[in-house]
Amino acid sequence: MTTYASYPLGRPRRLRRDSFTRNLVRENALTPHDLIYPIFVVDGQRQRQAVSSMPGVERLSLDLLLPVAEECVQLGIPVMALFPVIEQPLKTPDGREAFNPDGLVPRVVRALKKEFPELGIMTDVALDPFTSHGQDGLPSPDPLEDGYIMNDETVEVLVKQALCQAAAGTDIVAPSDMMDGRIGAIRQALEANHFIHTRIMAYSAKYASAFYGPFRDAVGSAANLGKSNKKVYQMDPGNSNEALREVALDIAEGADMVMVKPGMPYLDVVRRVKDEFKVPTFAYQVSGEYAMLKAAAQNGWLDHDAVMMESLLAFKRAGADGVLTYFARDAARLLQKQ
Repeated sequence: MTTYASYPLGRPRRLRRDSFTRNLVRENALTPHDLIYPIFVVDGQRQRQAVSSMPGVERLSLDLLLPVAEECVQLGIPVMALFPVIEQPLKTPDGREAFNPDGLVPRVVRALKKEFPELGIMTDVALDPFTSHGQDGLPSPDPLEDGYIMNDETVEVLVKQALCQAAAGTDIVAPSDMMDGRIGAIRQALEANHFIHTRIMAYSAKYASAFYGPFRDAVGSAANLGKSNKKVYQMDPGNSNEALREVALDIAEGADMVMVKPGMPYLDVVRRVKDEFKVPTFAYQVSGEYAMLKAAAQNGWLDHDAVMMESLLAFKRAGADGVLTYFARDAARLLQKQ
């Protein structure tokens, strides 16, 4: 154990006396390169739809998304994460629109990579935006298993979805479904189809959280999900050791990066994952976290920019290499001024 000088020989406040000293000894810092910007995309032209439960967040059609992508490049944000808003007639029980090569996601990926090849594109691998029931996988037809999501059958569809996205040119596929074995199946399929450079960011420790509500409003899956839940595949919020097991499995199956979701309520899990595995580790500051800070700031209860930056720095301090956050552009603008 380190021995420290006792007071008065040791005065920790000496290192807090002025800004240059505080800057000199700061242990963690946030940069635009630490940010991934999640964005909701819709079909059509000149479509700009506000998400009421997420102030400042909009669903955008591709033509309006392109200027946002350009700003991300200018701000130094390295990756944009796409989440599609699928029209209701295209949603089916089996979610087959998820692997349509001419679907919304592949078309947007191709356009973004053509216009901004230097901007990383990450795509969500999960079926909930595409299913008529709002689940991330395929429900069992067995009436005795009401509400149970089939694992292996779902993985087969997820592999098709990931291959479709890779063929369109996505840089990172991000399976968020929490099916067992899907990372290995996707990795093997990518290798077999010569997509050897496609990275996998696994949602390894994704909890069955109440903080996802505004996101489900944004992608239009809340109404389809109804009173159902996702507890038969997403993790129990009471578990921490289980997260380490999930991460270990995903790394062994070929994940390049792992993620903990949600973020701030699970910073202890982020720290455990980073300490245990020392692999690229990410956290998702989810829609509910964003909405809470926005609402408090709008009511004058919190300083918007101060709590935004403090919350993002907390992820870095906990061990995250990067953060998916709806604050990405706002934070990057502030960082650019410093």
